[in-house]
Amino acid sequence: MDEALLRSLTPNVLAVLVRRGADFAAAEDAVQDALVEAVRVWPDDPPRDPKGWLVTVAWRRFLDAARADTARRRREDRLDEEPTRGPAPAQDDTLQLYFLCAHPSLTASSAVALTLRAVGGLTTRQIAQAYLVPEATMAQRISRAKRTVSGVRLDQPGDVATVLRVLYLVFNEGYSGDVDLAAEAIRLTRRLATAIDHPEVAGLLALMLLHHARRAARTTPDGDLVPLAEQDRTHWDTKTIAEGVAILQTALSRDRLGEFQAQAAIAALHADAQTAEETDWVQIVEWYDELTRLTDNPVVRLNRAVAVGEADGPRAGLAELAKLDDALPRHTAVAAYLHERDGDTKTAARLYAEAAQKAPNLAERNHLTRQAARLNADR
Repeated sequence: MDEALLRSLTPNVLAVLVRRGADFAAAEDAVQDALVEAVRVWPDDPPRDPKGWLVTVAWRRFLDAARADTARRRREDRLDEEPTRGPAPAQDDTLQLYFLCAHPSLTASSAVALTLRAVGGLTTRQIAQAYLVPEATMAQRISRAKRTVSGVRLDQPGDVATVLRVLYLVFNEGYSGDVDLAAEAIRLTRRLATAIDHPEVAGLLALMLLHHARRAARTTPDGDLVPLAEQDRTHWDTKTIAEGVAILQTALSRDRLGEFQAQAAIAALHADAQTAEETDWVQIVEWYDELTRLTDNPVVRLNRAVAVGEADGPRAGLAELAKLDDALPRHTAVAAYLHERDGDTKTAARLYAEAAQKAPNLAERNHLTRQAARLNADR
């Protein structure tokens, strides 16, 4: 296999797909698929026209992906804007695909990445942001996953934990507003809860519902981000909150605590407060302690620093923040907020401006920019 030849042909093949009408991100993914296929096929059957072969295979992969994406979007279009409450039928082809892509031959992280790309319809960049890794690293991970399963039969479903992780990440992408998949993720999690009696499935469903209940208050009509403390709580969906809390309480009563139940408990405490000032931050810190014990996730520790800053004062929060890697996404934004709470508006304004440059989406960037401008105007 001439890897140098493959590398030299990649830009040309990518350019051909773009000229034919493929958007750049989809073209990149299709070309990666073609390269993986070339590595598998060429040693035994080298083509006479390597470039033509790559273009043909890549274009077919692009068309397959486009058809799959269209089918997925049609399923979403058949849903109401808000997910239906109550039990859902257990059978669902999409949910079955989630399990099949979580193949036992893959590591959990590779299975999640592959499923998000192949079934969830997320781009490589979106998946990389969810995993906190560079896009190139995630592209390699997805390519390896595809290469691993290319020679096996997808007849061995993966485990529930991997499928839950995928559903959670799909929901987060939908909730962010970049790709509207939140309702679809809730629909599939309802079906999974009907099919499987598992406290973490219930915990994930409760978490999704509690977050989704606040969706209408998260942005202004112009699309500007509204922080939790400033949201109009009369716009929260109280019926969905009540359903999420009831599901969570049933799950917690089984005394098999998992990370999704702990996250849902935190969301429930936020939802229970009539005003931001009434939030029980002491209990929230305690739940973050449980969540840290369960996951030891750096993002959890970052959120815990915010909670400590609310419960014990901003300097206590800054002390917790100092223990974390400052390269962590949103670290700078948290530092800005805690410095503002501590009265150091000059430092806060500078940090808000820095955080805006690192923001993962336009709504967050605009919000942080406005925060910096507000503090600079007050000085």
